Amino acid sequence: MADFLTRFAPSPTGQLHLGHAASAWHVWHAAARADGRVLLRIEDIDTTRCRPEYAQQILTDLHWLGFDWPEPVRVQSEHFAEYERVVAQLDGLGLAYRCFLTRSDLEHTTPAPLDAEQEAGLLAAGKPFAWRLSLARARDYLGPAWDALTYS
Repeated sequence: MADFLTRFAPSPTGQLHLGHAASAWHVWHAAARADGRVLLRIEDIDTTRCRPEYAQQILTDLHWLGFDWPEPVRVQSEHFAEYERVVAQLDGLGLAYRCFLTRSDLEHTTPAPLDAEQEAGLLAAGKPFAWRLSLARARDYLGPAWDALTYS
């Protein structure tokens, strides 16, 4: 299965730990069994918790453990402009919305788009938000193509 592709995507919020190492082993082992490839992606978009020195140490530790990857490492924080363009496109299509819920809020409720007045008030108050994809709107937008989507 030469087109098997998987990824390992640690967040550099600290040093590589046993859980990272175990996950890495499973990812690389699955790829090896399928004659596939592993992409390495550094999930460093949480700029308040992630540190470049941890990212570098994780790469060093993975090499030390015997893992390698043929592709360049994708560092998420290097692609913010690309993500902003895509979010703007999705927003323009009405498929993305601002979610003002905290992580704690999300444990107790399901996010949903707000009406324009509510959103404007929260934006004016400077409340932080995350962009979310409205799956219901995406399903409507894609129509029958939604059911034809496949994931390998």
